[in-house]
Amino acid sequence: MVNLNGGEMQTTLQTLSRVWQRINPAEPFEYSFLDADFQKNYESENRLTTLVGYFTFIAILISCLGLFGLASFNAEQRVKEIGVRKVLGASVTNIVALLSKDFIKLVLMALLIASPIAWYAMNRWLQRFAYKVDIEWWMFAFAGLVAVGIALLTVSFQSMKAALMNPVKNLRSE
Repeated sequence: MVNLNGGEMQTTLQTLSRVWQRINPAEPFEYSFLDADFQKNYESENRLTTLVGYFTFIAILISCLGLFGLASFNAEQRVKEIGVRKVLGASVTNIVALLSKDFIKLVLMALLIASPIAWYAMNRWLQRFAYKVDIEWWMFAFAGLVAVGIALLTVSFQSMKAALMNPVKNLRSE
């Protein structure tokens, strides 16, 4: 290892090449810069980060589509119940809360299962680095809030649609 100044790089490399050839003429003079070596080490991590980002987006999209389908099915199955509740004076907020609470429970249960697994996997992955950050509880709380928010946005559209339907038309058709 040699520490070089930026301005004298070519002359120093030529001098090192001559000294190398004098000491060990059978081996070719090959050199690399430390910053390039470090960059090579972290290129795989950068590729992994990009790949995980793409797959995360796809997973969130697929889960939102599935949640939307479940919410549509649930609202369709409970059309008569929603109509009776509206006739008896339930507000749109009450109906949306009624339809959304089951899905929020499922998201919270999924968070309880996934958080310890994610903590373990992230902790194992971070052990490979010399400098690492600690995984704090608020990171999982923030991820949970984002997951609940996405679930609420996905379910609330279908819940609002079901809550705003004309109850007389739904009860008459049943």
